[in-house]
Amino acid sequence: MIQITPHMKILVAVEPVDFRRGLDGLAAVCRQALKTDPLSGTLFVFTSRRRDAIKCLVYDGQGFWLCQKRLSKGKFTGWPKADGASIRWDPLQLQALLWKALPGA
Repeated sequence: MIQITPHMKILVAVEPVDFRRGLDGLAAVCRQALKTDPLSGTLFVFTSRRRDAIKCLVYDGQGFWLCQKRLSKGKFTGWPKADGASIRWDPLQLQALLWKALPGA
């Protein structure tokens, strides 16, 4: 199970990714676009183009965890905008994102 802890490093990809990508494809995005080692223990957060789904990828020392949440209605609001490819968040910001879906948006 993925456990989000207060000391965990979280990187949110600013640009949406192709959600047909699996573990290897998202790990490649981490290396190439985000310039970060996916084996570092960082939790990576990605969104779909429509902002109705997110994927989280993290390496726990034994293997990768990949989880996805797709909303039945609405969109994830408050997606970050930045000059770079990613932005660092703290765990409370991620929890707020997970619960701050706007119905019908």
